[in-house]
Amino acid sequence: MAAQAEFSPAAPAFVSRSDGSPFPPKALSADAAPFSPLGPDGWQPGPPSDAERQFIRCSAKLRALRPDSSQLRDELNLLFDQLLSENYNRTFNPNISIRPEDVCSLLKHASSLVPLNQEHLVVKLCQLVHHLLNQLKVIMDELTLDVLVNYTIRGLKVCSAWTHSDVLLALSTIVYGNGPQCHQHLSDLLGEDGVLLVYSSPSQPDMELRRVALTCMANICLRIPGQPPLDDQYKSVCFRVFLKTLQSLRPPDTDELFYCMLIQAALKGLQSCLSGGKWKFGGGEELGSAFATLKRLMFQGTPGVSVEWPAVLYPAPLPQYEGLSSLKPPEPPKTTEPPKNNKKRKSRGKVKKMSAEEIKGNDGEEEDTEDMAVAQKAATGGRGKEGSGGEGGSLSKPFAPSLYPSWKQSSSDSEFSDPEGGAQSKLRLYHGRVRQGALYCLLAVVKGVEKRTLYGYWSSFIPESPIGGPPPLTLLTIILKDPSPKVRACALQVLSAMLDGSRQFLGVAEDTASPRTSYTPFSFSLATAIRELHRALSLALLAETSPQTLTQIIKCLAYLVANAPYHRLKPGLLSPLWRQLRHYVRHRDVNVRVSVLTLYGALVTTQAPLPEVQLLLRQPENSSTGAGSFTPQDSTLSWRQRDGVSSPSRTPVTHSPHNPHTPREEDSSPPWLLQLCVSLVTQPREDQSDSEGAGSGGAAALEHSPVRLEALQEKTQLMCITVLLGLTYSENYLVKTAAVRALGVYILFPCLREDVMFVADTANTILAALDDWSANVRAKAAWSLGNLTDTLTVNMESVGVDFQEELSDMLLLKMLQAATKASADKDRVKCHAVRALGNLLHFLRQSQMTRSVFQRPLEDAVRALVKTVKSEATMKVRWNACYALGNAFRNPALPLDSAPWSEDAFSALCHVVTSCKNFKVRIKSATALAVPAQRSCYGDTERFNCVWRSLATALENSEDTNDFLEYRYSASLRHTLSQALLHLLSVCQAQDMPAIGASLAGEEGKGIRVHLVKYLRAEEGGVGGAEEEKDVGADSSNPQQRLRGLQQTLIRLKTLKAEGERSQEEESHKEVVVEFLEDLLKSCEE
Repeated sequence: MAAQAEFSPAAPAFVSRSDGSPFPPKALSADAAPFSPLGPDGWQPGPPSDAERQFIRCSAKLRALRPDSSQLRDELNLLFDQLLSENYNRTFNPNISIRPEDVCSLLKHASSLVPLNQEHLVVKLCQLVHHLLNQLKVIMDELTLDVLVNYTIRGLKVCSAWTHSDVLLALSTIVYGNGPQCHQHLSDLLGEDGVLLVYSSPSQPDMELRRVALTCMANICLRIPGQPPLDDQYKSVCFRVFLKTLQSLRPPDTDELFYCMLIQAALKGLQSCLSGGKWKFGGGEELGSAFATLKRLMFQGTPGVSVEWPAVLYPAPLPQYEGLSSLKPPEPPKTTEPPKNNKKRKSRGKVKKMSAEEIKGNDGEEEDTEDMAVAQKAATGGRGKEGSGGEGGSLSKPFAPSLYPSWKQSSSDSEFSDPEGGAQSKLRLYHGRVRQGALYCLLAVVKGVEKRTLYGYWSSFIPESPIGGPPPLTLLTIILKDPSPKVRACALQVLSAMLDGSRQFLGVAEDTASPRTSYTPFSFSLATAIRELHRALSLALLAETSPQTLTQIIKCLAYLVANAPYHRLKPGLLSPLWRQLRHYVRHRDVNVRVSVLTLYGALVTTQAPLPEVQLLLRQPENSSTGAGSFTPQDSTLSWRQRDGVSSPSRTPVTHSPHNPHTPREEDSSPPWLLQLCVSLVTQPREDQSDSEGAGSGGAAALEHSPVRLEALQEKTQLMCITVLLGLTYSENYLVKTAAVRALGVYILFPCLREDVMFVADTANTILAALDDWSANVRAKAAWSLGNLTDTLTVNMESVGVDFQEELSDMLLLKMLQAATKASADKDRVKCHAVRALGNLLHFLRQSQMTRSVFQRPLEDAVRALVKTVKSEATMKVRWNACYALGNAFRNPALPLDSAPWSEDAFSALCHVVTSCKNFKVRIKSATALAVPAQRSCYGDTERFNCVWRSLATALENSEDTNDFLEYRYSASLRHTLSQALLHLLSVCQAQDMPAIGASLAGEEGKGIRVHLVKYLRAEEGGVGGAEEEKDVGADSSNPQQRLRGLQQTLIRLKTLKAEGERSQEEESHKEVVVEFLEDLLKSCEE
């Protein structure tokens, strides 16, 4: 229970001294003071400070007082004055060591001595409570908290109105972060007619009381890490009060400055309600109302903005736009200049159309959104270019001067020439704080609302390119126009949060073909929005001079690049950005350099290889690289061997004559970006903080880029590999995270994935990282392990059994056990761990499975997958778990017919295929159920019938969904289910005929027939493009192949002979099945 945020004992160590050191050197002499060790707080114990002595003296006197003392009032007045006169702030008095229990004891005793009818003493006591708790950062015990809250609540009910401001201020300090601990008093504070609701009401005439009451409610809602959250009932009450306050207009008799303070208190409270959790405050109307209110406050006090704001923002397809009803008319001379600058800014070059191929195993969705820069230092000057005034106004041609970027104004337009001087400057400062608070609240809403809900509101915050008329007021307006760098940085954080994880939504964007004039498709509108984001952020990058805001711009661009589908857009967006970034690679601020490397990493990995990026990478810094033939070096040796014997499992790499040639090794040099990143990793650093730059540099240098590793010189290859493996053992977790992820990219290169020694070295490094304390490191290690095991299954086909035999059995066992353990970790670790388990179960040989040392880990691995499929984990985790089970089923050595875990595996998949809300999970479970190639793998008749019923039921319900985002996968689901049912028919035996015949003979059979006809005729493609086909794993067979397979199934079923007691029943149902298939075949051949 903290009075305020917990104080760090290390902070006083940085008190400024004349020599820059907290402990100046002293000359040795016989008269020097004897050595004494440091105290627990890091400071050498010495005599107490004046403030501490005063506290001890006054505390002793106060505790000696009794309620019946004749001089009680005078004594209390004097002691309170003396205690209030001291400064206990450790920033100024770092040696203060007043114990929290002494403060609590003093305040409890003082509250028992001051009756509520002595109002002057009540006020002084409340001031003392705020003074001590606020400056000493005291963590109160429960008894003190209860006593003080009870005292202040009674004071608000009994004392005169003039005391209430001080009483409320004391209460707000007492309850700071202690809301859940005050549960027995919450009904008095926030219940019906609670004191805080009375004082915070819009009808409260005293604005100061209203402001302090809102602050008190905000402190109750504030959640300290490690403490339980406030009850949802009271949090909802506070939320409504905060939102109602923000929606209410300024009373005409209220000072603008004081109104800003009131709004700041409400915004702080709203942020406390929203932070650290999901949206729980109502449906669309409430969310739209919150969005509308925050959007209005985002522009509070912005020069030239006078807008009729809507009360509610509605999601698409009911867009709502703001009209600039009373903008100040621009002066005629200024309206013609910005368009000229704007035209010049919009000129772009064109390059060849980009490819749609994506890197296998890309973990872009799992990138950690945590800010990599722990402490940003304000640089004395940035390398952001000073643009012209018209540059900032290019967001809107006709109205640019009314939103002139004031941080670029000349001194004659600045606040220093304001005739009212400091008053206007202070008002501008407070308006900026309101805008900043509104953006922080918006950030909390964006993080708390589900992505699919948030997408409906994109048009309210992210514009398309303005085409005539008034410009919309959006986040980009703030980024380009707001005079405060802190506000601009907040807007960039909100935009980054909206872009983060939006790949599926933005993947619809496409502008390779011109739309019809009468109708603009959503895909084209979304593509236009992406282009507008590129344009606006590029302008912001040119104009920005604040290093902190510049860092946020580059990070925001990295989120955009990581999620935008450039293979579906007209080329030319990335080349200008690539060139623009070159100026910031050597920026004086380390955080800017780190963000630039992060953005370069996103550029070279997003949907790689893009021809546009490939060309940029291969060009030297100031000249073009000549093309020539390429003779590949002998890559059959292990990376740790250069003169030794070739690894038996390796074969020389052959290059297709159709592939583009690379310049000769002796005539080419590594890409300039690789050279830069390697130099950052290997050369001595300027300062310790550059370790973050080394981490990002290593990640960017070692990404899976369009430049193949084989094209680099041998010594460069060796250096990259050696440096990379060494960096995975760095003590800096940022460096370690980047290096482990890059290792997962390197293992995908053909020249390394078939090298058994490199695979073993990589596996051992990844296994060590999987035990790291950092969840970020473990997540990247799991992703890299998934990539490594992907290459194992690829090598089974390309290299053969030799590779399997060379890889150590014990190493495989360690990987299996580590992946099983990681499958119980956090979701971002789990989703890749289960992928690795599926690959390993596919890779294991019969000789290994029969060994006793493998049997228990094998069972644990399968049961971990089954548990994950049935769990309430995120859909991506369950999708990967279903895929992993299907991957494991491809191993013919896996004892599916006899293993004790086999029943659970099939049962979990059957349950998911019929009940999971996510259609992609259903698709993968159906795919897994259709993997076993032999009837014996499905077990007895009961299990086989269960699989059939589940698939048939899932097909019947394949259109039942209320989620439009899932409906887009319904055709793919029907496609996969139809394929799975036909597969079961191709392997079924006579004993399965009764269940199948009964299913096909009824109403269910009619529905199955309709879907099978569509599948066989290929009337439903089953996939929404190449990307979705890759995701859902649909088969690529054509209608002729499908019909040929059906004919073979029909021939096989006709030859089945029923035996045993139920032979007659089986024979009769077999005739039903045969008749069904003959009718199906006839319908498809018509």
